[in-house]
Amino acid sequence: MAEIAVWGVIAALGLATFATRLSFLALLGEGELPAWLRHLLHYVPPAILAAIIAPQLLAGAPGLAATLDGPRTAAALAGFAVALVTRSTFATIAVGMAVLWGLTLVQW
Repeated sequence: MAEIAVWGVIAALGLATFATRLSFLALLGEGELPAWLRHLLHYVPPAILAAIIAPQLLAGAPGLAATLDGPRTAAALAGFAVALVTRSTFATIAVGMAVLWGLTLVQW
């Protein structure tokens, strides 16, 4: 019974994803996005990146305050510096991950 519920949730989420993507195609067709929407969509990648990084960086152990030390903070600062200089999402992720993995490897 639980397996049927899991597959039902998977199917529902798949349909919701399909409907979301189809809505842009159905509403716009061959048309072009309005300028205001293109401008807003420019901020989506940095917002998603921040939403992924912030909880990992600021999450403390249960019952303890968040601390800003260790490899994650160093990687975030390195990524931030690269983002300021290059304005490249790919370079930001690549440098941040390289710093994180490097510092984790040497047991910070």
